[in-house]
Amino acid sequence: MIELVINKKDKTKEISLLEDQILIEHYEENGEEERKEGNIYLGIVKDIIPGMQSAFINIGTEKNSFIHLKDILPKIDETKEKQTLEQTIIQKEIKQNQKLLVQVKKDSNEKKGARVSTHINLPSTYIVLMPDTDIVTISQKIEDKKEQERLIKILRQNLSKDNGAIIRTSAENKKEQEIIEDIKNTEKKWNEIKQKYEEQTKNEPIQLYKSESIVEKIIIDLIDKKIEKIILNDKEDYEEIKKLKTKYKELKNTAIVVKDEENIQNIYDLEKQIEKSKNRRIWLKCGGFITIDKTEALTAIDVNTGKYTGNKNLNQTIYKVNEEATIEIAKQLRLRDIGGIIIIDYIDMKIQEDKEKIEKLLKECLKKDRTKTQVEGFTKLDLMEMTRKHICSHQD
Repeated sequence: MIELVINKKDKTKEISLLEDQILIEHYEENGEEERKEGNIYLGIVKDIIPGMQSAFINIGTEKNSFIHLKDILPKIDETKEKQTLEQTIIQKEIKQNQKLLVQVKKDSNEKKGARVSTHINLPSTYIVLMPDTDIVTISQKIEDKKEQERLIKILRQNLSKDNGAIIRTSAENKKEQEIIEDIKNTEKKWNEIKQKYEEQTKNEPIQLYKSESIVEKIIIDLIDKKIEKIILNDKEDYEEIKKLKTKYKELKNTAIVVKDEENIQNIYDLEKQIEKSKNRRIWLKCGGFITIDKTEALTAIDVNTGKYTGNKNLNQTIYKVNEEATIEIAKQLRLRDIGGIIIIDYIDMKIQEDKEKIEKLLKECLKKDRTKTQVEGFTKLDLMEMTRKHICSHQD
């Protein structure tokens, strides 16, 4: 049973996703800090930094946003990207005071302005539209070959020639007409944004498109999972959910429960579950534990044997802890919405087959995650490298 709990207290909103009453995702939204990730702006180039192949863009916010050359050049195959970047000078691509159509990819924080890109992504129920590209691809989580072929064919036949797109997992086994309608609606939205941009005569920043709220984003992402119940304690949120229920037919049978309590996180011991999710140390059933430490550059996860002594076979003892740790790490990455570079320091395994089994298990566990993950494998120092794209939070 999938449930969404939206708890509003003062100016903070907490959104918790539960499966069979167990917390699997948790997000916090500060009402004083407007979420800009996904928004599209007409930006003005302010300062170009040749030594970093980067520039600062004024999008009308307190801090200028940051853009790198690779986010200005047309999106290309990653294998060719490095050579293209080395051969290109940023001053030839953009000029000071030039208008630029950009999308916020990473929100600002206390230290830095937002990270923006000219590579626009417009997510909808069944696709993510990628304007001005020829990329047509499909979610790796759709594994049935015939279904892949069917969906790719629908996309190619109905997508405008100047647009690319990614087919989302939610499109699997959906009727052709529903997918076509979604493609057309998303392209219409993009054409309206582009028209607004082209019609602007003043050389000043302006917001052209506001992305969906965290609540709507989660609902769109889970549209194929059938949310059975949404529990909330705020009238504004209730009105938003009612509108979404009208907008998405998949929510027709979703129950909306409004509670008057100021804090509704006492159900399912939710408050305790949330507190536990913030701990640096997480204990495993076997007696081992993992620690999670975030830095500016990456997230480091360390695996320890802790109280677990296992049996007389050292290799089996080590593998047991690493196995349990892998399952827990995949859960914690999703629960905490950890994004960016992630380094996992497993207990050293001497047997190559054990390493391969752990890597395979990690990839399998990450299939439950709704966002993009990439497992790079063990380095020469026996550290597991991976990346994860965060979903909603401002913490990364």
